[in-house]
Amino acid sequence: MGLVQAVVGAVGGALGDQWKDFYTVPDGLPPTAALFAAVPRGTNAGRGSNTHGSSNIITNGSKIVVPEGYGLLLMQDGKITGFAAEPGGYEWRSDDINSKSIFAGDGIVAPLITQSWERFKFGGQPGSQQLAFFVSLKELPDNRFGTQSEIYWDDGYLNAQVGAVTRGSYTLKIVDPILFVKNFVPATYLQPGKVFDFTDIDNAAASQLFNEVVGSLAPAFSLYTNDPSKGNRITKIQQDSVGFAKSLSDAVENAYQWRSDRGLAIVKTAIVSIEYDANTRELLKTVQRADALAGARGNSNLQASVAQGIQAAGENGGTAGVMGIGMASGMLGGIGGLQQPIAPAADDPVAKLKKAKEMLDLGLITQADYDALKAKALGL
Repeated sequence: MGLVQAVVGAVGGALGDQWKDFYTVPDGLPPTAALFAAVPRGTNAGRGSNTHGSSNIITNGSKIVVPEGYGLLLMQDGKITGFAAEPGGYEWRSDDINSKSIFAGDGIVAPLITQSWERFKFGGQPGSQQLAFFVSLKELPDNRFGTQSEIYWDDGYLNAQVGAVTRGSYTLKIVDPILFVKNFVPATYLQPGKVFDFTDIDNAAASQLFNEVVGSLAPAFSLYTNDPSKGNRITKIQQDSVGFAKSLSDAVENAYQWRSDRGLAIVKTAIVSIEYDANTRELLKTVQRADALAGARGNSNLQASVAQGIQAAGENGGTAGVMGIGMASGMLGGIGGLQQPIAPAADDPVAKLKKAKEMLDLGLITQADYDALKAKALGL
């Protein structure tokens, strides 16, 4: 009885696999899918009748349509046999006896009798496995990263070790599909009906990538902030999605060889937040204040401070207060040269009046203040 069933199964399966198939992308595919098997369309709008073929045999003459942004990877008995990176329609051709079809011009005896005999030896099942996979060549979004505690790196801008908690996301791209499948994708995903998705929380391989990215964040921050071409500014990192992505990709490659071993690369990043620790926040305030007081901006700030001091002294101490601040500014070489100290001026009425006149011309004192200073200097 078992022998009869095997014969019936062998003949029935062989007949079903004579039909040409039309393979395309499966329905309900998530937008972040990276690798998935092509599926045959047995019927279309109620037309067609190829619904009994084997799931692991592709008949000669079958058409496979590759959409934009995807590559087509072919496998025979677990081995990669071909790859097509261009979109369009392709026709399947194989020398394997299980792929031969009377509808593809392969004759009648060989496709039916020989297939039946071969399948009889395997209990009615084909003795081969032929699969076609689509591989995404697009940027795959929504790959998230985040740290539970502070990470630390040497910051070229702050000239110190800094710490922060950060989170964000990045886009991945499969730059070498053959390396990706051979060296990284688990065998469980190389089956019909399986979808390899980097964002799937149940995908252990994707979880490993997440852990490697988190482990590379500290060296990536260090690479970015110590790169002179970036101005050594951590403040630019949230606006530079491509620049930081390169630093992160380089850090991942140095530690885990994503590109050379797995055919993967990080393309863009989006940093949602960087929360510095308390010491770093205080240091950042100090450095920002020093930047604000440097150069021409420092001159402007210092001049404004002196002017405010003169005004306050005039209001609180009269001309004596103004005289004191005027003398102080004179000791610094005048308002226009606050960052170039010079030797104190001689204590004589002419020098005092000269400085007072400079202050009047700069608008730092009023005419009444100047007249009072003049009267006091001349002993009037």
